[in-house]
Amino acid sequence: MKLTPVGDHIIVKAAPKEETSKAGIIIPDTAQKERAERGEVIAVGPGRELDGGKRVNMEVAVGQVVLFKKYAPDEVKIDGVEYLVIRIEDVMAIVE
Repeated sequence: MKLTPVGDHIIVKAAPKEETSKAGIIIPDTAQKERAERGEVIAVGPGRELDGGKRVNMEVAVGQVVLFKKYAPDEVKIDGVEYLVIRIEDVMAIVE
């Protein structure tokens, strides 16, 4: 199954969130119980439509890694893979 975002939405695959404690122990994403705030853009919608029929260009592209607001995304599970659907206004930065 393929996901195609509409309007000003993007589809993101969340990056695993591993952190290291002060003692050097790696804490995996499953122990954090919090949603990721970073992910790779999998698909980009056409952009928000303005009143005159024109569309606003999207600022991100497929393959870029983005930072987004923690509680902004909606989770969707397709074929056993979890994706996040995010509005472009909730993306805070592109990681380079």
